[in-house]
Amino acid sequence: MADFAYVSAADLAQMIREKRVSAREVMAATLARAEKAQPVLNCFITIAVDQAMRDAAAADERQARGELLGPLHGVPLHVKDLVNTAGVRTTFGSYIHEHNVPTTDQVSVARLKAAGAILFGKTTTPEFGHMCWTEAPLFGRTPNAWDQTRTAGGSSGGASVACAAGIGPLAVATDAGGSTRIPASANGLVGLKQSIGMIPHDTAPDAFSNMSYITPTTRTVMDTALMLEAMAGWHPSDPHSFGMSAAGSVAAARPEGDLKGVRVAWRPYLANSVADSEYLTLCQEAAEALGDLGAVVEPMGDDLEPTEPFWLTLSTALWNARFADVVPQWKDGMSPTLIAQMERGVGQSGEDVGRALMLRTKLYRQVQGWFERFDVIAMPALSRTALGIQEALFEPIVIENKKVDTVRRAWYPYTHPFNLTGNPAIVLPAGFHSDGLPVSIQFVGRRGEDQKLLRVAALFEAARPWADRRPSIPGLD
Repeated sequence: MADFAYVSAADLAQMIREKRVSAREVMAATLARAEKAQPVLNCFITIAVDQAMRDAAAADERQARGELLGPLHGVPLHVKDLVNTAGVRTTFGSYIHEHNVPTTDQVSVARLKAAGAILFGKTTTPEFGHMCWTEAPLFGRTPNAWDQTRTAGGSSGGASVACAAGIGPLAVATDAGGSTRIPASANGLVGLKQSIGMIPHDTAPDAFSNMSYITPTTRTVMDTALMLEAMAGWHPSDPHSFGMSAAGSVAAARPEGDLKGVRVAWRPYLANSVADSEYLTLCQEAAEALGDLGAVVEPMGDDLEPTEPFWLTLSTALWNARFADVVPQWKDGMSPTLIAQMERGVGQSGEDVGRALMLRTKLYRQVQGWFERFDVIAMPALSRTALGIQEALFEPIVIENKKVDTVRRAWYPYTHPFNLTGNPAIVLPAGFHSDGLPVSIQFVGRRGEDQKLLRVAALFEAARPWADRRPSIPGLD
């Protein structure tokens, strides 16, 4: 089981192509590890054992017949339970959809399957992905892979915890305000929120003002590039995807050359004023390491107003539009935190939503102005390491023994601005805090320059490798 646990997708695919191991052997080991980890980590809602083994056998048969193999042939894949998967239960973390079995795959999942990846499970998410913890009445709570007294983050907590625990190298996640990058940071992974439209979102309820992304999560930059190249490209369901292509992502993720001529801004704050000093120091050292690769790294002041208020205006308006009709029937079985946030948005007017949309436009233009001077903006991914697993969504959090603001404003002010602007943003491990938990840095690039961002990430990874660090999980290894 442990032989394949932390092997990258790129290496697994090569091993299978070279017949050093079969897709069935890899899948059997992955399923065994998932079942063994589940009592401790609770990172899956559904594990599709029979279907996964059938698909693995079919993959081996295709290879035996000499058929053309995709770049991810035989590699295990898990998908967040907000993303439709044909024939495999998709609950959205909600009792409302407890028995929902889609008949078709989401476009991104279908493309990964066409590239050879094999679906074996659906990972945990808070109900409809509404918050930055991973817990719901339907399945309970998912803890951090490194410390089970800390939160996994969310809403893609199950995806990140499974990857961090060596249960499949490829995860499909989603990100509407940081939901990929928060748990990836908290669990020491690569989490990409690509440019808007790069990966089509064919089930976004509001395609035109969408700020939710279907994303990859992996342990290495190359694996993220493999997923991005497979998932991306135009699709008629998503107006933002027109003209989009991720061709060249895999080439960009090869750590070749240097960063001469690349201009990097280091900004420790983003409309916040408090961050853990050790976390900041580790991230600043990581940003300055780009200078050793040839980049010019300069400090950048904080010129941003908090974006959480109008992000929340738009989010609560959408939640009420989507779910208000089902609340009378299902309220007792829904997450209290989702109900509370919907109730806070009930009094919003059309004028409030219109003003929030205008503020989004203002933010977009302001952020694009940063790239007149810089190619990459570097900043912490979070203001501190993973919070305690019992944290309350609406209460102040503690940073260095001081109560500060609420979790959205104080823990991850660095993520949701770029859901609103559409710029690509990637989080990468930047070291470990003295509390034993991962610290992550975030790099943000120009809209549409995802491949350039991957190149910076790949060279950073080569200079400061992290994939050999693994959590110690009770009863697993």
